[in-house]
Amino acid sequence: MKPRKLHSIGLSSSTGFLFDSIALRLPIRSHNPYRTFSSTPSTFNWLAPKRGHKSKSRKGRPRVATGGSTRGTTVVWGDYGLRMRDHDRRVSAAQLATGAEAIKKRLRGEKYKLYTRICASIGVYTSGNEVRMGKGKGSFDYWASRVAVSKIIFELKGDLHEQIVRDAFRLAGNKMPGLYEFVKKGDSPVMGITKVEERMTLDDVRQPGSTLAEKVDSSRLSEIAL
Repeated sequence: MKPRKLHSIGLSSSTGFLFDSIALRLPIRSHNPYRTFSSTPSTFNWLAPKRGHKSKSRKGRPRVATGGSTRGTTVVWGDYGLRMRDHDRRVSAAQLATGAEAIKKRLRGEKYKLYTRICASIGVYTSGNEVRMGKGKGSFDYWASRVAVSKIIFELKGDLHEQIVRDAFRLAGNKMPGLYEFVKKGDSPVMGITKVEERMTLDDVRQPGSTLAEKVDSSRLSEIAL
């Protein structure tokens, strides 16, 4: 390509050739009257919060729903779920990632979708060895999650056999601390540690009175009769 003559503005031919090469590399921008934006949300990292560890979080304790709340105890998006059965469990982000990886390895080659119902947003701080008391909370160590009793951790959806999903959740439960149970969509919700069956109401669970007592007595009488 021949360089353009730019002697009229006091530039040499080599400089003009340099400008032409730079102009060829620059993209051509057209005026767009509409604002370009993306409706796709950013990738969500469920193993670390977006805010970072600016303020030190307290240790705390997982909640136990005793006022009638059954939120987070049933399968919502998937067909099967893995539910916690223990109290006061703080599961680290590394343990949650190991459990999810165990599920993915077991279901390799299958068509499915894995949902996570919790996130590791609690910072854990530790001090070094042989540190005296009163020297502060310590430095940041890892992220963890407070998992309440009867809380759904993983959900799975796909054209899979139930026994295969049970095996995948069993492997995930063995990798993580605590006791877990396998649940399906449509199973009864749980308030605390009490499963709310179809014949029971929340008022019966909150105020165990004559209704539950009669059921227990009738079951005992039937056992004695047998």
